[in-house]
Amino acid sequence: MTTDSLPVWRTKKFANLTLAGVTGEGRFSGYASIFGEVDLGKDAIEPGAFSQSLARRGAGGVRMLFQHDPGEPLGAWKTIREDGRGLYVEGLLSPGVARAKEVHQLMKAGALDGLSIGFQTVKAKADRGGVRRILEADLWEISIVTFPMLPSARVSNVKNARFFRDKETELVRTMRRAARMMKL
Repeated sequence: MTTDSLPVWRTKKFANLTLAGVTGEGRFSGYASIFGEVDLGKDAIEPGAFSQSLARRGAGGVRMLFQHDPGEPLGAWKTIREDGRGLYVEGLLSPGVARAKEVHQLMKAGALDGLSIGFQTVKAKADRGGVRRILEADLWEISIVTFPMLPSARVSNVKNARFFRDKETELVRTMRRAARMMKL
């Protein structure tokens, strides 16, 4: 299925990201689009969906916005890549931008903890359960948002303060710690 066969209102979609951490310098990282996870709009991103877009645009070609507002850029994405879990991102809030300073403080306080991606669907298919599986998407922006479409898309670590929102987040963090310890 291509965007030509979808209604116009369904060709652009905002999906969610999670932040893994935020540092004192305005740097943060996390995962976007945990592959296969269904959002409140009944969409799920499939592995490889962003590969062509990322090859074409790179991290520098994807904008960092506040609440999907093109008039509110906040900084720049330093790394965006797909891995076995999802879409991994690292960003840097611009210290000279007033809104970015506000967002950074709110993120550190745990008051602003959602992320959402903006993309145009290139190729998708519907499964039997009515979920739209995004097979290819053109990623054009990633926003820091108040209310993400994916309820579990939340900040999980902010400069040594941890916010465990659910058991799944705690389990993932524990598994990562164990994997790091096994490498030592």
